[in-house]
Amino acid sequence: MFVSSSLLELLFAAGDAGDVDSFGLYLHEDVVVHAPAGLSTVGIESEKESWRKAKSAMPDLRHEFMEVLTTSSREAARTVVSGTMRGAYGGLTAEGRRFSTDQAVFARVRDGKISELWEIVDVSAIKDQLTED
Repeated sequence: MFVSSSLLELLFAAGDAGDVDSFGLYLHEDVVVHAPAGLSTVGIESEKESWRKAKSAMPDLRHEFMEVLTTSSREAARTVVSGTMRGAYGGLTAEGRRFSTDQAVFARVRDGKISELWEIVDVSAIKDQLTED
């Protein structure tokens, strides 16, 4: 079995599992997360709350990592994010509608933890999928 050492993969796997209590293993307390749709956060507690809201609206939220590049101070990855929207999150609302789209994530690493994170997601593609008839 493959065990990942990528901080991004470990962080997103914990988030997908709803295990925000483990975020301190991967994120600095003062982490800055740049995310679309008004979902940027400052500080680990704010990021935990954002994930709680995401999991509440999308209980089956999943990030499949397709490619990961790592150095001692940077990580980058291409993922496919998917789930079923059952409420509202990031300005999107739907009930029982599935979505799947590409995502790029980039992280600055300091002292073995993520200090800054950028998420690039095609929010309009998700919106289109949630509103299709």
